[in-house]
Amino acid sequence: MIPRYTRPEMARIWSPERRLRIWLDIEILAAEAMGKLGEVPSEDLAALHRAFDGFEFSPADVARIDEIEKVTKHDVIAFLTFVEEKGGLPARHLHKGMTSSDVLDTTLAVQLKEATALLVADVDRVRAAVKKRAFEHRRTPMIGRSHGIHAEPVTFGLKLAGWYDAWGRRRDALERAGKVAAVGKISGAVGTFANVDPSVEAFVMARLGLEGGEGAATQVVARDRHADLFCAIAVAGAVMEQQATEVRHLQRTEVREVEEPFTVGQKGSSAMPHKRNPILSENLTGLARLLRGWAVPALEDVALWHERDISHSSVERVIGPDATIALDFGLSRFARMIDDLRVYPERMRENLAQTGGLYEAQRVLLALVGKGTPRQEAYVLVQRNAMKVWEEKVDFRTALKRDADVKKALGDAEIDACFAEDHHLKHVDRIFERVFGKG
Repeated sequence: MIPRYTRPEMARIWSPERRLRIWLDIEILAAEAMGKLGEVPSEDLAALHRAFDGFEFSPADVARIDEIEKVTKHDVIAFLTFVEEKGGLPARHLHKGMTSSDVLDTTLAVQLKEATALLVADVDRVRAAVKKRAFEHRRTPMIGRSHGIHAEPVTFGLKLAGWYDAWGRRRDALERAGKVAAVGKISGAVGTFANVDPSVEAFVMARLGLEGGEGAATQVVARDRHADLFCAIAVAGAVMEQQATEVRHLQRTEVREVEEPFTVGQKGSSAMPHKRNPILSENLTGLARLLRGWAVPALEDVALWHERDISHSSVERVIGPDATIALDFGLSRFARMIDDLRVYPERMRENLAQTGGLYEAQRVLLALVGKGTPRQEAYVLVQRNAMKVWEEKVDFRTALKRDADVKKALGDAEIDACFAEDHHLKHVDRIFERVFGKG
Protein backbone atom coordinates (compact mmCIF):
# COMPACT_ATOMS: atom_id res chain seq x y z
CA MET A 1 0.00 0.00 0.00
CA ILE A 2 1.28 3.45 -0.85
CA PRO A 3 2.49 5.62 2.07
CA ARG A 4 -0.41 8.06 1.60
CA TYR A 5 -2.83 5.49 3.03
CA THR A 6 -0.51 3.79 5.51
CA ARG A 7 -0.54 4.35 9.26
CA PRO A 8 2.67 3.48 11.15
CA GLU A 9 1.20 0.92 13.58
CA MET A 10 -0.13 -1.27 10.78
CA ALA A 11 2.94 -0.69 8.59
CA ARG A 12 5.19 -2.05 11.34
CA ILE A 13 3.34 -5.39 11.36
CA TRP A 14 4.08 -5.92 7.66
CA SER A 15 7.62 -4.54 7.55
CA PRO A 16 10.39 -6.89 6.33
CA GLU A 17 12.20 -6.45 9.64
CA ARG A 18 9.15 -7.53 11.64
CA ARG A 19 8.45 -10.48 9.33
CA LEU A 20 12.01 -11.78 9.62
CA ARG A 21 11.95 -11.45 13.40
CA ILE A 22 8.80 -13.58 13.54
CA TRP A 23 10.52 -16.15 11.31
CA LEU A 24 13.42 -16.22 13.74
CA ASP A 25 11.11 -16.51 16.75
CA ILE A 26 9.40 -19.51 15.19
CA GLU A 27 12.69 -21.25 14.41
CA ILE A 28 14.11 -20.69 17.90
CA LEU A 29 10.88 -21.67 19.65
CA ALA A 30 10.78 -24.88 17.60
CA ALA A 31 14.40 -25.58 18.58
CA GLU A 32 13.49 -25.01 22.25
CA ALA A 33 10.64 -27.51 21.97
CA MET A 34 12.98 -30.01 20.31
CA GLY A 35 15.46 -29.40 23.11
CA LYS A 36 12.84 -30.59 25.59
CA LEU A 37 12.67 -33.80 23.54
CA GLY A 38 16.46 -34.18 23.65
CA GLU A 39 16.82 -33.44 19.96
CA VAL A 40 18.82 -30.19 20.33
CA PRO A 41 21.74 -29.98 22.80
CA SER A 42 21.22 -27.46 25.60
CA GLU A 43 24.56 -25.79 24.93
CA ASP A 44 23.57 -25.13 21.32
CA LEU A 45 20.26 -23.66 22.45
CA ALA A 46 22.10 -21.41 24.87
CA ALA A 47 24.39 -20.27 22.04
CA LEU A 48 21.39 -19.48 19.85
CA HIS A 49 19.85 -17.40 22.62
CA ARG A 50 23.10 -15.51 23.12
CA ALA A 51 23.25 -14.77 19.44
CA PHE A 52 19.62 -13.81 18.84
CA ASP A 53 17.86 -12.76 22.04
CA GLY A 54 16.91 -9.14 21.48
CA PHE A 55 18.25 -9.22 17.95
CA GLU A 56 16.43 -6.87 15.58
CA PHE A 57 16.83 -7.06 11.84
CA SER A 58 18.20 -3.88 10.29
CA PRO A 59 17.68 -2.61 6.74
CA ALA A 60 21.21 -3.83 6.04
CA ASP A 61 20.25 -7.33 7.23
CA VAL A 62 17.19 -7.29 4.98
CA ALA A 63 19.40 -6.24 2.07
CA ARG A 64 21.84 -9.08 2.83
CA ILE A 65 19.05 -11.67 2.84
CA ASP A 66 17.71 -10.25 -0.43
CA GLU A 67 21.20 -10.58 -1.88
CA ILE A 68 21.38 -14.24 -0.86
CA GLU A 69 17.91 -14.86 -2.32
CA LYS A 70 19.09 -13.64 -5.71
CA VAL A 71 21.22 -16.79 -5.77
CA THR A 72 19.00 -19.28 -3.93
CA LYS A 73 15.72 -18.10 -5.51
CA HIS A 74 14.16 -19.15 -2.19
CA ASP A 75 13.36 -16.68 0.58
CA VAL A 76 13.37 -19.08 3.55
CA ILE A 77 16.66 -20.68 2.50
CA ALA A 78 18.15 -17.20 2.10
CA PHE A 79 16.97 -16.36 5.62
CA LEU A 80 18.38 -19.58 7.07
CA THR A 81 21.68 -18.92 5.32
CA PHE A 82 21.85 -15.49 6.93
CA VAL A 83 20.99 -16.93 10.34
CA GLU A 84 23.78 -19.48 10.01
CA GLU A 85 26.18 -16.65 9.17
CA LYS A 86 25.18 -14.90 12.38
CA GLY A 87 24.61 -17.89 14.66
CA GLY A 88 27.39 -20.21 13.62
CA LEU A 89 27.30 -23.99 13.95
CA PRO A 90 24.48 -24.14 16.55
CA ALA A 91 22.14 -22.72 13.89
CA ARG A 92 22.27 -26.08 12.12
CA HIS A 93 19.49 -27.24 14.44
CA LEU A 94 17.05 -24.62 13.17
CA HIS A 95 14.34 -25.72 10.74
CA LYS A 96 14.84 -29.37 11.73
CA GLY A 97 12.03 -31.48 10.26
CA MET A 98 10.24 -28.35 9.11
CA THR A 99 9.16 -27.02 5.74
CA SER A 100 9.04 -23.44 4.51
CA SER A 101 5.27 -23.20 4.95
CA ASP A 102 5.66 -24.00 8.64
CA VAL A 103 7.47 -20.69 8.95
CA LEU A 104 5.53 -18.70 6.36
CA ASP A 105 2.03 -19.73 7.38
CA THR A 106 2.69 -19.39 11.07
CA THR A 107 4.16 -15.95 10.50
CA LEU A 108 1.13 -14.94 8.46
CA ALA A 109 -1.07 -16.09 11.32
CA VAL A 110 0.84 -13.87 13.76
CA GLN A 111 0.65 -10.88 11.42
CA LEU A 112 -3.06 -11.35 10.75
CA LYS A 113 -3.74 -11.69 14.46
CA GLU A 114 -1.92 -8.44 15.20
CA ALA A 115 -3.53 -6.67 12.24
CA THR A 116 -7.00 -7.83 13.27
CA ALA A 117 -6.46 -6.50 16.78
CA LEU A 118 -5.71 -3.07 15.30
CA LEU A 119 -8.78 -3.23 13.05
CA VAL A 120 -11.05 -4.17 15.96
CA ALA A 121 -9.66 -1.22 17.93
CA ASP A 122 -10.35 0.99 14.89
CA VAL A 123 -13.96 -0.20 14.81
CA ASP A 124 -14.26 0.59 18.52
CA ARG A 125 -13.17 4.15 17.78
CA VAL A 126 -15.72 4.39 14.97
CA ARG A 127 -18.48 3.11 17.22
CA ALA A 128 -17.57 5.58 19.96
CA ALA A 129 -17.72 8.47 17.47
CA VAL A 130 -21.01 7.33 15.96
CA LYS A 131 -22.60 6.72 19.37
CA LYS A 132 -21.68 10.19 20.61
CA ARG A 133 -23.22 11.89 17.57
CA ALA A 134 -26.28 9.60 17.69
CA PHE A 135 -27.14 10.70 21.22
CA GLU A 136 -26.41 14.31 20.31
CA HIS A 137 -29.03 14.11 17.53
CA ARG A 138 -31.34 11.56 19.09
CA ARG A 139 -34.39 13.77 18.48
CA THR A 140 -33.18 15.90 15.58
CA PRO A 141 -35.93 15.37 12.99
CA MET A 142 -35.16 14.98 9.31
CA ILE A 143 -36.90 13.50 6.33
CA GLY A 144 -36.31 9.84 5.63
CA ARG A 145 -35.85 8.96 1.99
CA SER A 146 -36.49 5.87 -0.09
CA HIS A 147 -35.37 5.75 -3.72
CA GLY A 148 -33.91 9.20 -2.99
CA ILE A 149 -37.48 10.55 -2.57
CA HIS A 150 -38.99 12.02 0.59
CA ALA A 151 -40.73 9.28 2.55
CA GLU A 152 -41.50 9.87 6.26
CA PRO A 153 -39.63 11.62 9.09
CA VAL A 154 -36.83 9.97 11.05
CA THR A 155 -34.17 11.54 13.24
CA PHE A 156 -30.52 11.94 12.42
CA GLY A 157 -29.81 10.07 15.65
CA LEU A 158 -31.84 7.09 14.43
CA LYS A 159 -29.82 7.03 11.23
CA LEU A 160 -26.62 6.95 13.28
CA ALA A 161 -28.03 4.28 15.60
CA GLY A 162 -28.34 2.02 12.57
CA TRP A 163 -24.74 2.77 11.67
CA TYR A 164 -23.62 1.92 15.20
CA ASP A 165 -25.52 -1.37 15.06
CA ALA A 166 -23.85 -2.28 11.77
CA TRP A 167 -20.39 -1.62 13.21
CA GLY A 168 -21.19 -3.94 16.10
CA ARG A 169 -21.80 -6.72 13.60
CA ARG A 170 -18.62 -5.87 11.71
CA ARG A 171 -16.61 -5.90 14.92
CA ASP A 172 -17.92 -9.36 15.79
CA ALA A 173 -17.21 -10.61 12.27
CA LEU A 174 -13.65 -9.29 12.23
CA GLU A 175 -12.90 -10.68 15.67
CA ARG A 176 -14.29 -14.10 14.80
CA ALA A 177 -12.55 -14.25 11.41
CA GLY A 178 -9.31 -13.08 13.01
CA LYS A 179 -9.41 -16.07 15.34
CA VAL A 180 -10.13 -18.42 12.44
CA ALA A 181 -7.04 -17.08 10.63
CA ALA A 182 -4.79 -17.10 13.73
CA VAL A 183 -3.71 -20.70 13.15
CA GLY A 184 -0.27 -21.91 12.11
CA LYS A 185 1.51 -25.21 11.54
CA ILE A 186 4.77 -26.90 12.44
CA SER A 187 3.97 -30.29 10.95
CA GLY A 188 6.54 -30.74 8.21
CA ALA A 189 6.56 -31.26 4.46
CA VAL A 190 3.00 -32.51 3.92
CA GLY A 191 1.60 -32.06 7.40
CA THR A 192 2.20 -35.58 8.72
CA PHE A 193 4.64 -34.68 11.56
CA ALA A 194 6.94 -37.35 10.09
CA ASN A 195 10.10 -35.48 11.09
CA VAL A 196 8.85 -33.14 13.82
CA ASP A 197 6.93 -34.12 16.94
CA PRO A 198 3.40 -32.68 17.36
CA SER A 199 4.44 -31.31 20.75
CA VAL A 200 6.76 -28.89 18.95
CA GLU A 201 3.83 -27.33 17.13
CA ALA A 202 1.77 -27.08 20.30
CA PHE A 203 4.65 -25.34 22.10
CA VAL A 204 5.29 -22.84 19.31
CA MET A 205 1.63 -21.95 18.87
CA ALA A 206 1.14 -21.40 22.59
CA ARG A 207 4.20 -19.18 22.88
CA LEU A 208 3.10 -17.10 19.89
CA GLY A 209 -0.39 -16.67 21.30
CA LEU A 210 -2.08 -18.29 18.31
CA GLU A 211 -5.32 -20.26 18.38
CA GLY A 212 -3.39 -23.48 17.68
CA GLY A 213 -2.11 -25.55 14.80
CA GLU A 214 -4.11 -26.62 11.77
CA GLY A 215 -6.12 -29.71 12.71
CA ALA A 216 -5.12 -31.75 9.69
CA ALA A 217 -2.71 -29.66 7.67
CA THR A 218 -1.41 -30.38 4.21
CA GLN A 219 1.84 -28.59 3.48
CA VAL A 220 -0.05 -25.38 4.28
CA VAL A 221 -2.73 -24.00 6.53
CA ALA A 222 -6.10 -24.21 4.77
CA ARG A 223 -6.73 -21.00 2.86
CA ASP A 224 -10.42 -20.79 3.63
CA ARG A 225 -9.23 -19.44 6.99
CA HIS A 226 -7.65 -16.42 5.36
CA ALA A 227 -10.49 -15.99 2.88
CA ASP A 228 -12.84 -15.72 5.85
CA LEU A 229 -10.88 -12.77 7.21
CA PHE A 230 -10.45 -10.97 3.88
CA CYS A 231 -14.18 -11.31 3.24
CA ALA A 232 -14.87 -9.85 6.69
CA ILE A 233 -12.55 -6.97 5.80
CA ALA A 234 -14.39 -6.46 2.51
CA VAL A 235 -17.79 -6.37 4.22
CA ALA A 236 -16.46 -3.87 6.77
CA GLY A 237 -15.38 -1.77 3.80
CA ALA A 238 -18.84 -2.08 2.28
CA VAL A 239 -20.45 -0.80 5.50
CA MET A 240 -17.96 2.06 5.57
CA GLU A 241 -18.85 2.85 1.96
CA GLN A 242 -22.60 2.74 2.65
CA GLN A 243 -22.27 5.28 5.43
CA ALA A 244 -19.78 7.44 3.53
CA THR A 245 -22.16 7.48 0.57
CA GLU A 246 -24.93 8.72 2.85
CA VAL A 247 -22.70 11.59 3.96
CA ARG A 248 -22.01 12.41 0.32
CA HIS A 249 -25.74 12.51 -0.48
CA LEU A 250 -26.60 14.60 2.57
CA GLN A 251 -23.86 17.09 1.66
CA ARG A 252 -25.21 17.76 -1.84
CA THR A 253 -26.04 21.45 -2.31
CA GLU A 254 -29.74 20.69 -2.81
CA VAL A 255 -29.81 18.78 0.50
CA ARG A 256 -26.99 20.20 2.69
CA GLU A 257 -28.15 18.56 5.91
CA VAL A 258 -24.65 17.51 6.94
CA GLU A 259 -21.17 18.45 5.79
CA GLU A 260 -17.72 17.00 6.18
CA PRO A 261 -15.29 19.11 8.24
CA PHE A 262 -13.65 21.84 6.18
CA THR A 263 -10.52 23.14 7.88
CA VAL A 264 -8.92 26.56 7.82
CA GLY A 265 -6.82 26.92 4.68
CA GLN A 266 -8.45 23.95 2.94
CA LYS A 267 -9.22 24.37 -0.76
CA GLY A 268 -12.05 22.55 -2.52
CA SER A 269 -11.24 23.14 -6.17
CA SER A 270 -8.33 24.48 -8.18
CA ALA A 271 -10.80 26.30 -10.43
CA MET A 272 -13.85 27.14 -8.28
CA PRO A 273 -13.06 28.81 -4.93
CA HIS A 274 -16.59 28.27 -3.59
CA LYS A 275 -16.38 24.45 -3.60
CA ARG A 276 -16.47 22.40 -0.35
CA ASN A 277 -16.41 18.86 -1.65
CA PRO A 278 -17.02 15.60 0.30
CA ILE A 279 -13.49 14.37 -0.37
CA LEU A 280 -13.17 12.26 2.79
CA SER A 281 -16.23 10.14 2.14
CA GLU A 282 -15.37 9.90 -1.55
CA ASN A 283 -11.94 8.59 -0.58
CA LEU A 284 -13.55 6.00 1.71
CA THR A 285 -15.78 4.89 -1.14
CA GLY A 286 -12.70 4.29 -3.27
CA LEU A 287 -10.91 2.33 -0.55
CA ALA A 288 -13.97 0.09 -0.18
CA ARG A 289 -13.71 -0.82 -3.85
CA LEU A 290 -10.15 -1.98 -3.29
CA LEU A 291 -11.17 -4.03 -0.25
CA ARG A 292 -13.84 -5.85 -2.25
CA GLY A 293 -11.33 -6.52 -5.00
CA TRP A 294 -8.88 -8.14 -2.60
CA ALA A 295 -11.54 -10.52 -1.27
CA VAL A 296 -11.79 -12.23 -4.67
CA PRO A 297 -8.16 -13.46 -4.91
CA ALA A 298 -8.38 -14.57 -1.27
CA LEU A 299 -11.31 -16.79 -2.24
CA GLU A 300 -9.42 -18.05 -5.27
CA ASP A 301 -6.46 -18.99 -3.03
CA VAL A 302 -8.59 -21.64 -1.32
CA ALA A 303 -8.27 -24.07 -4.23
CA LEU A 304 -4.60 -25.16 -4.14
CA TRP A 305 -3.35 -28.29 -5.90
CA HIS A 306 -3.11 -31.47 -3.82
CA GLU A 307 -1.11 -30.83 -0.63
CA ARG A 308 -0.22 -27.37 -1.91
CA ASP A 309 1.17 -25.19 -4.66
CA ILE A 310 2.40 -21.60 -4.35
CA SER A 311 -0.20 -19.80 -6.47
CA HIS A 312 -1.42 -18.23 -3.20
CA SER A 313 2.00 -16.86 -2.26
CA SER A 314 2.19 -13.83 -4.54
CA VAL A 315 -1.42 -12.99 -3.77
CA GLU A 316 -0.92 -12.96 -0.01
CA ARG A 317 2.26 -10.90 -0.19
CA VAL A 318 0.08 -8.14 -1.67
CA ILE A 319 -3.36 -8.49 -0.09
CA GLY A 320 -2.18 -9.25 3.45
CA PRO A 321 -0.57 -5.85 3.98
CA ASP A 322 -2.69 -3.87 1.55
CA ALA A 323 -6.14 -4.94 2.74
CA THR A 324 -5.38 -4.48 6.43
CA ILE A 325 -3.53 -1.21 5.86
CA ALA A 326 -6.34 0.20 3.69
CA LEU A 327 -9.10 -0.68 6.15
CA ASP A 328 -7.05 0.60 9.08
CA PHE A 329 -6.59 3.92 7.31
CA GLY A 330 -10.21 4.07 6.21
CA LEU A 331 -11.64 3.40 9.65
CA SER A 332 -9.38 5.98 11.24
CA ARG A 333 -10.43 8.58 8.65
CA PHE A 334 -14.10 7.66 9.05
CA ALA A 335 -13.98 8.05 12.85
CA ARG A 336 -12.39 11.50 12.56
CA MET A 337 -14.93 12.53 9.94
CA ILE A 338 -17.85 11.56 12.18
CA ASP A 339 -16.27 13.32 15.17
CA ASP A 340 -16.09 16.60 13.25
CA LEU A 341 -19.14 16.18 11.00
CA ARG A 342 -21.15 19.39 10.67
CA VAL A 343 -24.88 18.82 11.17
CA TYR A 344 -27.49 21.40 10.16
CA PRO A 345 -30.80 20.78 12.01
CA GLU A 346 -32.32 23.98 10.59
CA ARG A 347 -31.74 22.76 7.06
CA MET A 348 -33.26 19.39 7.99
CA ARG A 349 -36.41 21.23 9.10
CA GLU A 350 -36.48 23.23 5.88
CA ASN A 351 -36.32 20.03 3.86
CA LEU A 352 -39.05 18.47 5.97
CA ALA A 353 -41.29 21.40 5.12
CA GLN A 354 -40.61 21.25 1.37
CA THR A 355 -43.64 19.09 0.56
CA GLY A 356 -46.16 20.78 2.80
CA GLY A 357 -46.75 17.75 4.98
CA LEU A 358 -46.87 15.26 2.14
CA TYR A 359 -44.92 12.79 4.29
CA GLU A 360 -48.09 12.26 6.36
CA ALA A 361 -49.89 10.56 3.47
CA GLN A 362 -49.76 7.15 5.16
CA ARG A 363 -51.33 8.50 8.35
CA VAL A 364 -54.21 9.99 6.36
CA LEU A 365 -54.62 6.68 4.55
CA LEU A 366 -54.81 4.81 7.85
CA ALA A 367 -57.24 7.35 9.30
CA LEU A 368 -59.58 6.86 6.33
CA VAL A 369 -59.36 3.10 6.64
CA GLY A 370 -60.07 3.42 10.36
CA LYS A 371 -63.27 5.28 9.50
CA GLY A 372 -64.47 2.42 7.29
CA THR A 373 -63.23 3.49 3.86
CA PRO A 374 -61.99 0.48 1.84
CA ARG A 375 -58.19 0.58 1.70
CA GLN A 376 -57.82 0.80 -2.09
CA GLU A 377 -60.45 3.54 -2.26
CA ALA A 378 -58.68 5.41 0.54
CA TYR A 379 -55.38 5.02 -1.33
CA VAL A 380 -56.87 6.69 -4.41
CA LEU A 381 -58.27 9.56 -2.34
CA VAL A 382 -54.93 10.25 -0.64
CA GLN A 383 -52.90 9.83 -3.81
CA ARG A 384 -54.97 12.28 -5.86
CA ASN A 385 -54.55 14.94 -3.20
CA ALA A 386 -50.85 14.16 -2.88
CA MET A 387 -50.42 14.74 -6.60
CA LYS A 388 -51.96 18.21 -6.22
CA VAL A 389 -48.95 19.18 -4.09
CA TRP A 390 -46.71 18.65 -7.11
CA GLU A 391 -49.05 19.68 -9.90
CA GLU A 392 -51.03 22.54 -8.36
CA LYS A 393 -48.52 23.73 -5.72
CA VAL A 394 -51.15 23.37 -3.00
CA ASP A 395 -50.52 22.48 0.64
CA PHE A 396 -51.35 18.80 1.26
CA ARG A 397 -53.45 19.44 4.36
CA THR A 398 -55.41 22.15 2.56
CA ALA A 399 -56.02 19.86 -0.42
CA LEU A 400 -57.41 17.16 1.86
CA LYS A 401 -59.78 19.58 3.57
CA ARG A 402 -61.10 20.72 0.20
CA ASP A 403 -61.78 17.16 -1.01
CA ALA A 404 -65.45 16.33 -0.49
CA ASP A 405 -64.85 12.58 -0.58
CA VAL A 406 -62.21 12.83 2.15
CA LYS A 407 -64.47 15.07 4.23
CA LYS A 408 -67.20 12.42 4.19
CA ALA A 409 -64.95 10.34 6.47
CA LEU A 410 -62.69 12.86 8.23
CA GLY A 411 -63.40 16.23 9.81
CA ASP A 412 -60.91 19.07 9.88
CA ALA A 413 -59.74 18.20 13.41
CA GLU A 414 -59.18 14.56 12.39
CA ILE A 415 -57.17 15.67 9.38
CA ASP A 416 -55.13 18.05 11.56
CA ALA A 417 -54.42 15.18 13.97
CA CYS A 418 -52.69 13.33 11.15
CA PHE A 419 -50.07 16.09 11.06
CA ALA A 420 -48.95 15.98 14.72
CA GLU A 421 -45.16 16.27 14.55
CA ASP A 422 -44.19 13.99 17.44
CA HIS A 423 -45.95 10.95 15.96
CA HIS A 424 -42.84 9.76 14.15
CA LEU A 425 -40.57 10.22 17.16
CA LYS A 426 -42.61 8.38 19.76
CA HIS A 427 -40.48 5.20 19.69
CA VAL A 428 -37.05 6.81 19.35
CA ASP A 429 -36.10 6.02 22.95
CA ARG A 430 -37.19 2.41 22.59
CA ILE A 431 -35.09 1.98 19.43
CA PHE A 432 -32.09 3.57 21.16
CA GLU A 433 -32.50 1.18 24.06
CA ARG A 434 -32.51 -1.76 21.66
CA VAL A 435 -29.30 -0.58 20.02
CA PHE A 436 -27.34 0.95 22.90
CA GLY A 437 -28.88 -0.76 25.93
CA LYS A 438 -30.35 0.88 28.99
CA GLY A 439 -28.67 3.75 30.78
